Amino acid sequence: MQAKICWIIIIFVFSVGSLQAQESIPFDRSAFPDDRKALREAQRNLRKGNRLFNQGTGGYKEALSYFVKAQEFNPDNAELNYKIGVSYFNINEKGKAGAFLEKAYELDPALNKQLLYMLGANYHFQAQFQKAIDFYGKYRDALSPETVEKKGPEISKRIRECQFGQQYYQNPQRVFVEPLSDNINSPYPDYGPVVNADESILFFTSRRIEHKKDDVVDGGEFGFENIYFSKKDDQGNWGAAQRAPSSLNSSTHDAVVGITPDGQQLLLYRAGRGGNIYASDLEGENWKRPERLSRSINSRYHEPSAAYTFDGNTLFFVSDRPGGHGNHDIYTSTRDEKGRWSEPENIGPVVNTPHGETGVFMHPDGKTLFFSSKGHSSMGGYDIFKTQYVNGEWTEPENLGYPINTTGDDVFISLSADGRRAYISSSRKESGGVQDIYMVTFLGAEKPLINTSHDQLIAFRERPVEQGAVEKTIQIETAALTLMKGTVTDAKTEKPVKATIEITNNITNETIATFSSNELTGRYLVTLPAGKNYGISVKAEGYLFYSENVDLTERSRYEEVENDVQLDKIEVGKSIVLRNIFFDTGEASLRDESRSELDQLYDILNNNPGIRVEISGHTDNVGAAQFNKRLSENRARSVVNYLVEKGIDEERLEYAGYGFDKPIASNDTEEGRQKNRRTEFKIISN
Repeated sequence: MQAKICWIIIIFVFSVGSLQAQESIPFDRSAFPDDRKALREAQRNLRKGNRLFNQGTGGYKEALSYFVKAQEFNPDNAELNYKIGVSYFNINEKGKAGAFLEKAYELDPALNKQLLYMLGANYHFQAQFQKAIDFYGKYRDALSPETVEKKGPEISKRIRECQFGQQYYQNPQRVFVEPLSDNINSPYPDYGPVVNADESILFFTSRRIEHKKDDVVDGGEFGFENIYFSKKDDQGNWGAAQRAPSSLNSSTHDAVVGITPDGQQLLLYRAGRGGNIYASDLEGENWKRPERLSRSINSRYHEPSAAYTFDGNTLFFVSDRPGGHGNHDIYTSTRDEKGRWSEPENIGPVVNTPHGETGVFMHPDGKTLFFSSKGHSSMGGYDIFKTQYVNGEWTEPENLGYPINTTGDDVFISLSADGRRAYISSSRKESGGVQDIYMVTFLGAEKPLINTSHDQLIAFRERPVEQGAVEKTIQIETAALTLMKGTVTDAKTEKPVKATIEITNNITNETIATFSSNELTGRYLVTLPAGKNYGISVKAEGYLFYSENVDLTERSRYEEVENDVQLDKIEVGKSIVLRNIFFDTGEASLRDESRSELDQLYDILNNNPGIRVEISGHTDNVGAAQFNKRLSENRARSVVNYLVEKGIDEERLEYAGYGFDKPIASNDTEEGRQKNRRTEFKIISN
């Protein structure tokens, strides 16, 4: 009996000790009667930390230095653990916050109502969605009816975000998301990645602190926003990040927000005047001083993000100007032939929400808009969405899902032209809440498996090894466009030429876009969305133009074409093939889609009044020689007649039909025969 009583006493003492270990211990003499000197030091640290903590965002980081010292003395104070957790959560070190918030709750579940909310936010960020929902609910239940009326909608939104998160995490997208190397990412926030269409160069924004004192802002926590870039090496790896030149980086905040597909112009954000959008052009290897965009685009309000369409004639941008649907909305403006931007239009409530949008990116396909939003079906913070412009309307925005989006802020996206890869910035839990840049690889649809004992193949391989375990490979979905790139050089000297590349819709004879080759390297890059018949004209002062026909009316996939262009000087004996002169089969009447190229011929003759030229027609070897010669002559005469009607002196024009006497390719293939069916322009005297 005595032994039994002793065991009861021991168990009781142990239980009391355990309960006491879970109680919050105050910073006073009753708890620490034998260590008064250390207690006073801890109390001083606590007071200093509290003063900074009460300042809010600007004081959290410095407050932590004092709180941590006080916590070393007394780790079991609920309020201190709560404040350490809140501080970590608010300085982009969210990964450290959870342990302190949980301990605060263990020590004193009734400490304050905000602890319940912070636990919900912590579990939300950690993607522990059910726990987050439970604590958000507890927080709402603890509020007064008056407070619920004010804060209830926000809490309901947080709970919906968790519910969306549960759906996305249970049904992940077939993508591979990996952080870029230390060549790009730093311990500081790195974000806003933009790549040109062929992924040869990456620009991004960083708040890293380097050796310059004037970099430091925000109490020394981060540096000013500055623009950096990285180039791909021959192995496809991104090189070490370099700070962009002073023409792009000023003494205040500078961020890159967009790049034209050809990589020849950057869109930048600069602080001041509310924060505006600027543009900088590449001249050779040097970026020009950025110029502020039109007043119709920039305002005295905040314009933090912008993106061009593939042709550079439409701009999508973000602004918090009055009259929107939320604190930041997406607007659009178009540029006319004189370079003037139209009055911006809000793209409407299908895309814009009351919760704010940012990070716009228009894919080179010309119809798919990507953006970040805290609204729609976000799972927390900003999520990345996409919408398409179809039949004059925007489709319902689609969340890109997990693991592209997470419970942190997923802001900014830039895609390669083929749509296989994307670059995003995200404050996900593995980065501790600091913004880093990630590459997303789209793996394509999952291939169906059949019953077999063989090893399964990697599902995302485009051309897997033949094996009975997998059905036929499923092609990765790519963007329906053609990317054409190359260099423009002088045909004789082979030196680079700065040329104008003009893109025309051959059906409507409208000029769609105008680009330039780089004056130092001669490099050019154009993107052509599928669905149109394009005429491409490359021209430079003093040279004959080069023409190319790219018919994408039936194209539904991505293609990359390398096409180097050599331009001939306007000299006697030089000739060009006119690839955008069209006739019906067996006919000599010019089709309407020839007009744009014919007008360029007129310009050459009009600007060089001393030259005489021959227009010649050529055919393949299908059909009788006499018929082909007569047909080719009649076609050449049709071109001459057009030029005469435009005002060119007939004495300067000759025409000839050579039939299939002068082939430039083999007539044994359809491709060769197509090349032989042509019209040429040759200078015969000057």
